[in-house]
Amino acid sequence: MVSTVHKRHSVGGVGRQACARSSSGALAARRSGGARWNARVGRPSSTRIGAEEKEMLMWEALREATDEEMERDPTVLVMGEDVGHYGGSYKVTYDLYKKYGEMRLLDTPIAENSFAGMGIGAAMTGLRPIIEGMNMGFLLLAFNQISNNCGMLHYTSGGQYKVPVVIRGPGGVGRQLGAEHSQRLESYFQSIPGVQLVACSTARNSKALLKAAIRSDNPVIFFEHVLLYNVKGPVGGKDEVQELNRAEVVREGSDITILCYSRMRYVSMQAVGDLVTQGYDPEVIDLISLKPFDLETIYNSLKKTRKVLIVEECMKTGGIGASLSSTISENFIDELDHEVVRLSSQDVPTAYAHELEAATIVQPEQVVDAVHKMCGSAIPA
Repeated sequence: MVSTVHKRHSVGGVGRQACARSSSGALAARRSGGARWNARVGRPSSTRIGAEEKEMLMWEALREATDEEMERDPTVLVMGEDVGHYGGSYKVTYDLYKKYGEMRLLDTPIAENSFAGMGIGAAMTGLRPIIEGMNMGFLLLAFNQISNNCGMLHYTSGGQYKVPVVIRGPGGVGRQLGAEHSQRLESYFQSIPGVQLVACSTARNSKALLKAAIRSDNPVIFFEHVLLYNVKGPVGGKDEVQELNRAEVVREGSDITILCYSRMRYVSMQAVGDLVTQGYDPEVIDLISLKPFDLETIYNSLKKTRKVLIVEECMKTGGIGASLSSTISENFIDELDHEVVRLSSQDVPTAYAHELEAATIVQPEQVVDAVHKMCGSAIPA
């Protein structure tokens, strides 16, 4: 039986409330930084575009990664609320229970601390569990298991145990989901020793990164953004696996380095569209790895541009950007001609009202203004 409390927070068919508010898709496209948005989420709808590549929605890419890894390795299983018969609140495990059975797509009670502990224990015995949090905010209920066990057992056992577990689920500011369902919790988990943090942003990297996370012997917390499940794009074949701790250069440039991740990749690129027409040449890097940071890629960029702008959806106080800013200043201060600038969410609970919600997070025009202030007037090409 599917609990009504969970159905209420699901998206599209999958999740009638969060996606249905913009039937035309225009609002969603604007607020996701101009990303192509398909408001209808239901059965898989991929289309072939090449021998190895096909075009998919991001939730479909995540589903395919899960399917391929479960088929490849019988020790991989999924557990969480409504991941089996219902197919996951965002359809990432849609119909997989029919192929793999109910014990590999394990529907759990509404008890995050309990099933997270069960998954961590299963990983210690040689399985590779994927623990789905229906919303990252719910995983705060499992924080004890993630902190005291998931990240530490390899060390406290003297290396006797490995914990190859993936903890994944949606987070971020959605469309009027209210404060408790609009949290950005990356920095909460970043401070836990022994865990790796990854944030996907496209259909392609979501599939390739999830496959890598499942195969990793390290515990990985895998962040998906609630507004990116319907972003569409090409994905690779079964053998495409992306390095977990490597950032992605989205656009090369010479004037300023913009560091972003998750949905802010699209906000940044929307701003870049305006900046380029004004004569600026920004470089955009999708961090992907939030712990550890890919300092090599960051350094190679900033020694060229000598200016760094961090754009994040995390809160300003104690957020990912705060940690990244201090790391850059400590290691590369001599390469910079300008102080590191951060654009972050306001330190307030996210409002339900659309206008107030939008005011709490970074918008493309703020990125444009920040680049103007840091770079001065653009020199026409």
